[in-house]
Amino acid sequence: MKASAVYALILAPLIASPAVVAQNSDSGGYFANWFNRVNRTQAAQPHWITPLFTTTPRLEEEFRSDITWTPSAAGTDLNYGGGKGLELIPTEHTEIIAGVPPYQAPASGQSGFGNIPLTLKYRFLAGNEERGNYIVTAFLAGSIPYGHFASRYGSITPTFAFGKGFHSFDFQSTIGWTIPTGGRQTSGTQVVYNTAFQYHVLRKLWPEAEINATFWPNGKLDGDKQVFLSPGLVAGRFHLWNRLGMSIGAGEQIAVTHFHQYNHAKVLSIRFPF
Repeated sequence: MKASAVYALILAPLIASPAVVAQNSDSGGYFANWFNRVNRTQAAQPHWITPLFTTTPRLEEEFRSDITWTPSAAGTDLNYGGGKGLELIPTEHTEIIAGVPPYQAPASGQSGFGNIPLTLKYRFLAGNEERGNYIVTAFLAGSIPYGHFASRYGSITPTFAFGKGFHSFDFQSTIGWTIPTGGRQTSGTQVVYNTAFQYHVLRKLWPEAEINATFWPNGKLDGDKQVFLSPGLVAGRFHLWNRLGMSIGAGEQIAVTHFHQYNHAKVLSIRFPF
């Protein structure tokens, strides 16, 4: 499948949504009411912090960039950006993530960019802390081959996500199925499961523990699985100026299964919500 077709598949539900057209009827126009719409959207959902490795089911408006250090036989492999990028809320129930291609710098060889990530979120149900403290969301993510570290084929990942809070504690979970646009006999169709457990303390601190698991039901890794236990800490949100804030977090993925493609990967995550 061509890259243009992957773009179209991910963005078509947003482009065709009647909600986009309806927003134009707001007083002042669509763009003039952008931040009012964002405020209404976020007021209706829980106000948890975004985990380090698990994609939050919440709808966010921010710019995010991660740096990852992964030990390898040759030294330490670096990944700048982590496939994160600009997150926008164009309607009260949707979010689009225009990911920046990650810049990879392996210790053993040439550096370069990886695939372009794109994601569309749709929020089905939500209640803020006064109205149930929960959320249910679906994602449609895609990966478009690009750069020195491009995969041969793109991929599409439909994902179901949900979360529930109990006072200062919350968990956020996702389960997705990565479907390559070609070469499935080799790469297989991965099943990815993530859950983050968080506890909110001292107003700005969010210690967390995550389970990050990948299963291969087919392909050349048929029957394999890798599971990481990932402790971390996120601090924020800190006010910078006007609507602009910042949060920062760090964590580590520790393999707990015999099979794993890497181990002890450390991440530093910086977000600028607005």
